[in-house]
Amino acid sequence: MVKNTITIAQLYPKQMNVYGDTGNVITLTYRLKARGYSVNYLALDSLQSLNTQKVDILVGGGGQDSNQSLIQEDLQKYAAQLSAQCSDGLVCLMICGLYQLFGHKFTLHDGTEIPGIGILDLETRGLESRLIGNINIKSEWGSLVGFENHSGRTYLGSDVKPLGTVIKGAGNNGEDGTEGAIYNNVIGSYMHGPALAKNPALADELLNRAISRRFGSTVLEPLDDFLELQAAALAIKRPI
Repeated sequence: MVKNTITIAQLYPKQMNVYGDTGNVITLTYRLKARGYSVNYLALDSLQSLNTQKVDILVGGGGQDSNQSLIQEDLQKYAAQLSAQCSDGLVCLMICGLYQLFGHKFTLHDGTEIPGIGILDLETRGLESRLIGNINIKSEWGSLVGFENHSGRTYLGSDVKPLGTVIKGAGNNGEDGTEGAIYNNVIGSYMHGPALAKNPALADELLNRAISRRFGSTVLEPLDDFLELQAAALAIKRPI
C-alpha cells in the first residue's frame, strides 16, 4: 500500500556527478519505497524548475572546478529563490563541489574566485594538493564513513555547525577536525561513497525531516541495515 509521494530532485546531475553521488538518490529512493512511499524523481538542469515543483529533498554532488564554472550562472540567477526555500526548511544534501558553492565563495589556488550563494556560512580556499582518502567522523547520528577527494579547504562561520568531528581523515580542511556543515535542514559534506549508502542513520534523518515537513511528524519503520552497517564497518578498517 502506497502511503504518500516524496519528491527527490537532483541538482545539475550532468555536471555535478563525477563521483557517483547519484547513489544518494538511489539510497533515499530505496529506503522510502521499502516503507511504502512513492518516489517522484526530478533531474534539475536548472534551478528555475525548483520554483514550479514541490520538492521535498534536494540532492547535489561533486564535480571538477571547470564544471562548477558551467553551473555558476544558473546557480547565481536563482540563488534568492533557493535560499528562501532553504530558510523555509527544504531538506538538502550537498556533497563536495555543491557543498562548496552553497558557501560564500570558493577561491582557487590561482586566486580565481568563484562566488557561492551564501546559504551555508562558510568559505573554501583551493590548494594544489588534494585531501584524498577514507574518512570516518563522529556525529549526532553515530559514526559516519565516506571517501573524500578535494583540493578545497573549507572553513565554517558561526552560523553553521559541523556535521561531525573527524576520527580519521581530513574533513573540511585537515586542520580543525571538523567535517561538513549543517544549517536548518541543509547538510553539506565532503563524503563521497556515496555518503548515504553506508550511513543509513543519516539517510533516515533526511527522510524524517522531509516527511515531517510535508505530512507532519512521523516515525519511520526500522529496516534491516545489516549489509549497510557491514559495509561501513569494513570502510572504517581501511587505511586513510
